[in-house]
Amino acid sequence: MNYYAMPKLSLRFIPIWRRNFMVWKKMAGSSILGHLADPLIYMLGLGYGLGGMLPQVGGMSYIAFLAAGTVCYSTMNSASFEALYSGFARMHEQRTWEAILNTPVTLDDIVFSEILWAASKSLLSGLAVLVVIWVLGLSHSMLTLWLIPLSMLVGLCFASLGLIMTALAPGYDFFMYYFTLVITPMVLLCGVFFPVDQLPPLLLQLSGLLPLTHAIELSRPLLNNLVPAHYTSHIAVLLAYTLLGFYVSVVLFRRRLSQ
Repeated sequence: MNYYAMPKLSLRFIPIWRRNFMVWKKMAGSSILGHLADPLIYMLGLGYGLGGMLPQVGGMSYIAFLAAGTVCYSTMNSASFEALYSGFARMHEQRTWEAILNTPVTLDDIVFSEILWAASKSLLSGLAVLVVIWVLGLSHSMLTLWLIPLSMLVGLCFASLGLIMTALAPGYDFFMYYFTLVITPMVLLCGVFFPVDQLPPLLLQLSGLLPLTHAIELSRPLLNNLVPAHYTSHIAVLLAYTLLGFYVSVVLFRRRLSQ
């Protein structure tokens, strides 16, 4: 087998996505509640609590500033959890992938469907935060509707990156390294809670390389009824991470499942 061949996709990924959706429907109520509760707690607790002691940040109230970052943070978290824990369970514990591979479906289709499914679930997180933004009156701009496709793009990006960890993981405990060493520093460095221009020069340069920074650079102006500056380059970075993550995860899964 040529592990490094470019992935070949077909429409056979659709039934796999539908299978995951049908399983998720059985617990959809609690899942949706979780998507709503987490960003609401953050925005009410930090936004009103800490925001009451702060002046405007970046030309907007702190709770609106936080809401723009929370859209991307919540979407990133949702996609990562699905790609890591649920994806690992289907691949290793439940051996769902093994069963699917006994049908005319390729591994490339399975990996792509996992990425798309994780992004689909993360879209719920983005929508939940957007609903909270509208309900609290944090923005009335029609440009905030662009947060919907942005949430999908962020989900695709972090689902692709998460599956790299899933392909490498010997067990669930391995994922704590990813969250501790990658996700948590990214949240602190990429402008979710404070402007990145407050960072020292070295950390500011590092922040500019991280995908979450580019996602937030797209989301925050939209709440201010502004078209994001350099939006094409930000989108290109997120797409590059998505495609690279997809390719690397396919290569790693080919190696792992062939052993």
